[in-house]
Amino acid sequence: MPFLSPVTRRRLALFRQNRRGFWSAIVLLVLLAFTLPAEFVANDRPLVISYVGYLYFPVLRDYPETAFGGDFETYADYGDVYLQRQIGRHGWMIWPLIPFSYASPVTDLAVPAPAPPSARNWLGTDDHQRDVLAWLIYSLRSSLLFGVAVAALCSAIGVAIGAVEGFLGGWTDLTLQRLTEIWVGLPVLFLLIVMASIVTPSFWNLWLLVSVFAWMPLAQLVRAEMLRVRALDYIRAGRALGLGPVALMLRHMLPNALVSTFTYLPFELTGAIGTLAALDLIGYGMPPGAPSLGALLNQGRTNLQAPWLGLTGFFTLAIVLTLLTFLGEAVRDAFDPKRQVDRPTGTDPALP
Repeated sequence: MPFLSPVTRRRLALFRQNRRGFWSAIVLLVLLAFTLPAEFVANDRPLVISYVGYLYFPVLRDYPETAFGGDFETYADYGDVYLQRQIGRHGWMIWPLIPFSYASPVTDLAVPAPAPPSARNWLGTDDHQRDVLAWLIYSLRSSLLFGVAVAALCSAIGVAIGAVEGFLGGWTDLTLQRLTEIWVGLPVLFLLIVMASIVTPSFWNLWLLVSVFAWMPLAQLVRAEMLRVRALDYIRAGRALGLGPVALMLRHMLPNALVSTFTYLPFELTGAIGTLAALDLIGYGMPPGAPSLGALLNQGRTNLQAPWLGLTGFFTLAIVLTLLTFLGEAVRDAFDPKRQVDRPTGTDPALP
């Protein structure tokens, strides 16, 4: 990749050199690619219907039952046997890989819910007759998106506060440090529970609440890096040449501090996903009925006779958090200036 700088190529080589972290990144990308279009993977509506020569896309919009030869103007129930026969006589339909959504009940179970895994419900059902695999796919999407959103906001807050502390120093640094220490000493989970019980729970409300308490470790990293950089000779030379504080901070000091930000992001993702799962487990997380890993763990806790519920939630959360931890270690190694690339014969001579 000749368009990349030598430093970037060296970091990519170090990242690939960490096989555990590299394959963790591949697996996480596959999970994202599989769960982001969850409506096209697990849904109780067909992807495409061909009826009397016309194409319909139920996964994208609602159609009345009369559009397919039914008797009522209500929205079509594609699981209804009569409607399926009508469509089969005059056309065809393509279903998703999993013909259930996270909220659609499985009505024709052979045993009372929660039902064990079967050829139709690969991971069984919960006590509300919902397909566990469909619930898991939607839960993974919401958890990963929540972690990314929290990490993005925490990075913005932490980098801004840490940069101001480290660059200005003096009383500004002292005052912000004391306030940060007070904020760090607060019982975070207890405060989140209290605030979640006051505010209507939703994805965005939880995003703000968790981000308010999750930016502090990153701010400390950026502050330490800024304090180190501000004493270097090229920063003093910039001041002597008349560069203003904003130019010095944004163009010359902050790029060095962003290394700590990139290194810490995977661990920020891990903490956000774990916090969301804990809040969902104790009932102060996502709204009732919303797909979440914590709700699946709660299903396993209240249904000990159905071990597949607790085991699915536990192993999913453990695997995702482990992959993110391995990814964080690989990113940390890639940005470590002391590490050297193991170069076989014929590698890029631009690498150090």
